[in-house]
Parts: sequence; C-alpha cells; structure tokens
Amino acid sequence: MTQAPATPKATRRRHDREIIALAVPAFGALVAEPLFVIVDSAIIGHLGTAQLAGLGVASALLMTAVSVFVFLAYATTAAVARRVGADDLPAAIRQGMDGIWLALILGVAVIAAVLPTAPFLVDLFGASDTAAPYATTYLRISALGIPAMLVVLAATGVLRGLQDTRTPLYVAVAGFLANAVLNAALVYGADLGIAGSAWGTVLAQCGMAAAYLVVVVRGAHLHGASLRPDAAGIRASAQAGVPLLVRTLSLRAILMIATAVAARLGDADIAAHQIILSLWSLLAFALDAIAIAGQAIIGRYLGADDTEGARQACRRMVEWGVAVGVVLGVLVVLSRPLFLPLFTTDAGVKDAALPALVIVALSQPIAGVVFTLDGVLMGAGDGPYLAWAMILTLAVFAPVALLIPTLGGGLTALWAAMTLMMTVRLLTLWLRARSGRWLVTGATR
Repeated sequence: MTQAPATPKATRRRHDREIIALAVPAFGALVAEPLFVIVDSAIIGHLGTAQLAGLGVASALLMTAVSVFVFLAYATTAAVARRVGADDLPAAIRQGMDGIWLALILGVAVIAAVLPTAPFLVDLFGASDTAAPYATTYLRISALGIPAMLVVLAATGVLRGLQDTRTPLYVAVAGFLANAVLNAALVYGADLGIAGSAWGTVLAQCGMAAAYLVVVVRGAHLHGASLRPDAAGIRASAQAGVPLLVRTLSLRAILMIATAVAARLGDADIAAHQIILSLWSLLAFALDAIAIAGQAIIGRYLGADDTEGARQACRRMVEWGVAVGVVLGVLVVLSRPLFLPLFTTDAGVKDAALPALVIVALSQPIAGVVFTLDGVLMGAGDGPYLAWAMILTLAVFAPVALLIPTLGGGLTALWAAMTLMMTVRLLTLWLRARSGRWLVTGATR
C-alpha cells in the first residue's frame, strides 16, 4: 500500500519543526559569543581607563580576525550537510576534519603574523600612548588562543552540518561561564591585571575547542572516519572558503565605510551610529539563526538529491525571515524611548539616533529575507555567486555613502544608504534563488 503524499500544511509543519529545532539553539550560541568581550570589559574596567581602552583596541583586532575566518563555519556546514543528506556519515565527518585541520593551519599562521607585529597593529588602530602597552600585552597573549578560536568555528560548522545546534549552545554557555570565572580569578585573585584576562580567555577558548574535538573524534571512531590530515581535503576546504572570505571582506568594508562616514558627520552622529550599529548587530543574531538553519537544512536536501524539498524549505524559511523581521521592526519602534537612555543622556545623540532607528525598523523585513537567502545559498555551496553579489553591493553602496557628508542628510541618510545596501543584496539573492541555479545536487558540489 503506497503512502499518501504529505499535504502542504503537513509539509510546512515539518519544515517549521526543523527550523525551530536548529535556529533556537543557534541563536543562543550566537548571543553567548559577544558575552566574552562584555565580561572582559566589566572585569578590566575596574583596573583603570587605560587598561579598558587597551582591551577595546585589542578585542577589535581579535574580533576582526575571527570574523574574517567565519567561512570556516559556513563552508564546513554546507559540505558536511551534503554528506549527511547523501547518508554518508563517515565522509561527512571526514569532510569536517579537513575543515578543522585547515583551521589549525590558519591559526598557527595568524600567531606567527600577530606576535611580532602586535605593537604596529595596536598603533594602526589608534591606541593612545597610555593604552598601547596594555593593548599589546592583551593582543599577544590572546593571539595564542586564535587556533582554538578557529577550531571552534570549524567544529561548530561540523556539528551544524550534522544537524546539531544544541551541542554548540552547551559549549558556548560553558565557555562563557569558564571565561568569567577564570578572568576574575586571574585578574584579581592572581593579581595578573590585563594579562590575567587574556590568559583566562585563552584557556576558555582552548577548553571549548577541546570539548568540540572530543565530540568530533568520538563521532569519527563511531563511524570509522579517519582523523589524519588529508592534503587534498584541506585544499578543497580552503578553495570552498575563498569565495566566502571575499564575501565577508566586502561586508566588512561596507561596515567600515559606514563608520568612517559617520565619523565625518560629527561627534553626536558617530556616537549615535555606534549605538544603532550595536542594536543592528543584536538583531542580526536573531536573523542569522534562521540562516544557520538554512545552511544545514538546504545542504542536507541537496545531498539527498531532493530539489523539491530544498525549494519548499527555502520558501518556508523566507516566510520565517519576513515574519521575524516584522516582529523585530515593531520591537525596535516600541523600544526606542527605553533603548536610547541605556547608552546616552546626550540630547544631540538621541536626536540623531531616533529617525535613523525608524529606518532600521522598517528595513528589518528586508534583512530577514536577505539573511535567510544568504544562508540558503551558503548551504547550497553557492559561494562564488555570493562573493560577486557582495562585491556588486559594495560597489553600489560605497559612492552613495561617501557622498553623504557633501550632500547632507546626516545619520538618517547614512542608514538610508545602509537600507539601499540591504535592498541590493535582496535583489541579487532573490534573483539567484528564483533562477534555481543553486539547486546542484549530490554529496559534493
């Protein structure tokens, strides 16, 4: 007796369960990550202004490095999910190990580059004479934890590809708690100052990497996958990551241009911009959780040669993106009177931020679709298209943003340009999704 095909309503419910199961833990893990810097700031802030300023410079450098290598998570998720869809778990874990070995290689290279150049990098980021020694100390020690940080990225990608976002949540929460305890103990208990905070963060990151490796190694032994480095596999992981690296660098360039333009508008505008950018980043965590679910789900469907399932999942995730974007936009509008006083009492800063926040609120449904389709195409392994689309977006955004100080409009005009940027991304991603060219099936792309 043949089974009746699933109804559209049942199909939507199945996709909803998958999206929620993956996105909710992913959101928790994403929120836990920036708490590392918040804890460090709170503890070091009691040591003095110079130490806190030094942490600000060093952490900016470290976060830039980590964001540049986020492709280790994205590319690994897509590659592993395809193997899972093809019902080849040994190859999936083997693919993940290639990403982890690549992370270790890149981490060692970053250490070799950062240790001798730390004073130059600190000076390049504009640290004052009093803050520079503290920034250099923190940067040099924390750099020793970069291989662990990159392994965490790659291993997170492995587990996401295996349709597991709960373990990354548990590891992130445990890492946050360990970081808080170690920082307090080493900074105050051992009286190591800012160096103690750096060592605490390094130890916490190494502990997180070790926890991930235990899970991955256990899976490798269970399914008979090799743990040895494979030159061809590592090279393939690097090649898959290059387009996503170009995409990330283009996006970072957009954010840097926006900040540079805001700085030229005046102190009130740059202060308001930083507040709005902090909120924008927080909103991005909620939307990025859907994108992470998209990476894992789409990769699995395509690995299983199920293009119709991939299309349906994409459609449902876009609906989720729009819905979450609308909710976030409404929350931004309603919370404006409560949100701004948390950051400033300056009337000029508030006046600059209020209209720009309205634009941010209105753009959230657009952002919801952009993040979702970005995740879908990453899950499909469509990195080259994402790279070219982001370069095009940068080419449109840069001249518009750079003209704002001349043409006027202030911070409101700048965030209108940011909305234009998101609209361009929406168009490029929607056209690609509609074309169906991303629906390349098979265990590998």
